[in-house]
Amino acid sequence: MILAAATLGQRELVRFFRQKNRVIGALAPPLIFWLLLGMGFSGSFRHEGSLSYLQYFFPGTVVMVVLFAAIFSTISIIEDRKEGFLQSVLVSPAPRASIALGKIWGGSAIAFLHAVFFLLLSPWIGAHLTPAGALYGAAILAGISFGLTALGFLIAWRMDSTQGFHSVMNLFLMPLWFLSGAVFPVATAPAWLKGLMMANPLTYGVEALRSALFPPAAPSAASPVLCLSIILAFAAVMFILSVFVCARQEAP
Repeated sequence: MILAAATLGQRELVRFFRQKNRVIGALAPPLIFWLLLGMGFSGSFRHEGSLSYLQYFFPGTVVMVVLFAAIFSTISIIEDRKEGFLQSVLVSPAPRASIALGKIWGGSAIAFLHAVFFLLLSPWIGAHLTPAGALYGAAILAGISFGLTALGFLIAWRMDSTQGFHSVMNLFLMPLWFLSGAVFPVATAPAWLKGLMMANPLTYGVEALRSALFPPAAPSAASPVLCLSIILAFAAVMFILSVFVCARQEAP
């Protein structure tokens, strides 16, 4: 099982490094969005701490980078189906769980690398990342990357076209991101919206990243252990559902 998953994951990484334009496609839109929105709202934004809007919006933009990378990486499932590769994997003796694990592991590794590239900007906006904060932030990012890639796998598995996949992903993931506290604080949201945001697992990921990057100015409202537990639970649930839909697929 492990060998099959590692082989599929390695295939995703090799495909990624051969398609350099995917890096630009996943990094450029969030970067532009962060700069334009961050500078546009900088004069009117007020935070309980001392964060500027560029600083406040930065962790949410990192999660957006992961989201874009997860979308791009799980498109390969649709491409593999059209090329016949997925059918050959399904008839192989490899367990279905290893197929899901390999595709998700490879995609989440790519999403994690995208986030690390974007985090190289953090020193220029006054981030104070301690060694403990870096380890904690890496664990949060790994969980978010795995969970969002597994969600992308779950949606892409039943899709026949990339157009339909993009439509469904935008329908699910963009509201999930907007309701994560990335754009506006949970504390200032209306009561009904606050309930949706508190039920969103990404809210705890964004909150954890913000407290890791700006510990003096943005203490987390939720405990670090709670944030990490929710993110890991989200990743685990998405993976279990992915294995379930993969196991139900009949071999051609």
